[in-house]
Amino acid sequence: MKIFDAKKILVIAAAIAVAGCATDDPNKRAKTGAAIGAVAGAILGHQLDDDSGRFVGAAVGALAGGAVGNYMDKQEQEFDSALAEEQRQNDIEIQRLQDDTLKIDISNEVSFDFARAEIKASFRPTLDKVAGVLKRYPNSIVHVVGHTDSVGSDAYNQRLSEQRALAVVDYLASIGVARDRLRSEGRGETEPRDTNATEAGRQLNRRVELYVKPIVQGQEQRAYEPPPVQDAPASWR
Repeated sequence: MKIFDAKKILVIAAAIAVAGCATDDPNKRAKTGAAIGAVAGAILGHQLDDDSGRFVGAAVGALAGGAVGNYMDKQEQEFDSALAEEQRQNDIEIQRLQDDTLKIDISNEVSFDFARAEIKASFRPTLDKVAGVLKRYPNSIVHVVGHTDSVGSDAYNQRLSEQRALAVVDYLASIGVARDRLRSEGRGETEPRDTNATEAGRQLNRRVELYVKPIVQGQEQRAYEPPPVQDAPASWR
């Protein structure tokens, strides 16, 4: 059995992704990164057997399809319990998505100082709680995505969002969450939740999101695929 060269696959994926994005698409950068990340995630979690054309070998344990719902139910309940105070103060929002992914929105106002990428000391206990739940539920991949408002240049906001997402990943890894479960990505100002014309809207747009995706037997590569790009009205950007 031979294994395809991962670097070659990534080069091909990058070329396809760039070619497939319209040059005038304001979300081109995020969409290109998502497309490449999907292939990269599959490679990180698997290798491709060129004799059978199938992915082989998962990096971490996978769940049988019928067990996923119950597994994620319990994990969601533990997050709700552990982060009840943060949710009450509107510092964190937890959602269950249709594919059983758990999405945790974290306000930048409580996690980072303005224009900085160092996690506030006062927020570390909250991330400790997040890590505690993640360590009890290891059959998942965690995508950390950083977002900013539109104040400043595109390049500056992109870099800041990447740095903040990586800071969260580094911290979670430092307190015991397996590094091979963690992915970081910055999307700058490209995916606002609200208008950037008001301070209230900009505050909502400054955030870090965690996507906890279950690893399902036979569909393992999906856990490594980045969260989908969220389109927003042009007036919000």
